[in-house]
Amino acid sequence: MVLDDTTVHLDLFKEIELLKKKMNAVILAHYYQEPDIQDIADFIGDSLALAQEAQKTNADIIVFVGVHFMAETAKIINPTKKVVLPDLKAGCSLADSAPYDLFKKFRDKHPDHIVISYINCTAELKTLSDIICTSSNAEKIINSLPKNQKIIFAPDKNLGNYLNKKTQREMVLWQGSCIVHETFSYEKMLRLKVRFPKAKILAHPECEDSLLSIADFIGSTTALLNFSKKDNSQEYIVATESGILHPMMKASPHKTFIPAPPDNNCACNNCPYMRLNTLEKIYNCMLNQTPEIILDPTLIEQAKKPILRMLELS
Repeated sequence: MVLDDTTVHLDLFKEIELLKKKMNAVILAHYYQEPDIQDIADFIGDSLALAQEAQKTNADIIVFVGVHFMAETAKIINPTKKVVLPDLKAGCSLADSAPYDLFKKFRDKHPDHIVISYINCTAELKTLSDIICTSSNAEKIINSLPKNQKIIFAPDKNLGNYLNKKTQREMVLWQGSCIVHETFSYEKMLRLKVRFPKAKILAHPECEDSLLSIADFIGSTTALLNFSKKDNSQEYIVATESGILHPMMKASPHKTFIPAPPDNNCACNNCPYMRLNTLEKIYNCMLNQTPEIILDPTLIEQAKKPILRMLELS
């Protein structure tokens, strides 16, 4: 059965809850999902928190409402569990920016370097990595290594550049980037700051350096959320995917949150891949237990090592 326009209208919230209990399923959703999806999820979080939650779940089926690399990570950590993704086309521009073959050649040119890869990469790229990191734990992981250790950081050049400054390293950077965080306009941000002079700028480190230079706080998605809860200001301009505004407003309904302006007139602060997921697709994938994430067992074993290394260090 597939839910479409001709199907009798269902209470999707109720039906998804019933299916979840029947299947012993858990719904894990990223902060960059639309509000309704965040509200039906058992757990919402950033990439690190979702990986940790996937590692400890007792559910038989993981319904991962995010993008493909996140569902892959859940499958790598839980090879015996069924992992389904509402839409297999929910990819990631950053993961796509580091193809396996090209990155392997790049890595082979630096044989004395270890590879730290941002979790926003494919399972194949993870097999070429020594340690995986997220924006939440990258600085801690880098600082755990000797200062003289040579490092390749991939695939995000903006996060890598930010981390080089924070850790006073000279990591070799792969030149990948995220289409959402690259689109924020420095000039429009300055104009918005004039309109809201008391607003603090909160920025994800995947943003370009020019924008980070005027931010009041830089951090992972979870760090931005936590800062907005604890800080005394009443207005914030938020430079990351706009899905995070929902939990920010729920946690601090008395505060004002303004999405950062993109460098054009599109809704580019909405990740087009994340937003492929819908309540209807979640219902269908649970009902039919497909699309399922299927990975080769050898790939799983190779990709698991740097992920477990990250979880140990976290």
